[in-house]
Amino acid sequence: MPTRDIYHDSVKNALIKDGWTIIADPYKIEYEDAELYADLAIEKTENKERKIIIEIKSFISCLLINEFEKAIGQYILLS
Repeated sequence: MPTRDIYHDSVKNALIKDGWTIIADPYKIEYEDAELYADLAIEKTENKERKIIIEIKSFISCLLINEFEKAIGQYILLS
């Protein structure tokens, strides 16, 4: 199970207050032999139903570019 970002609960609570429903925490992504996780899967029903997968990143390190490189690296893996 992945480690949660320090802002995970704050982001989740803000989304709930805005009318979103949490449908997965975390959201499991399976592709061939790989098993990955995104932080949240949410949905909102207004005129049309919308579903979104969210990855939460804080970038709190003193070395911001390193944090950015790690975050980008996770998405390159999925490509």
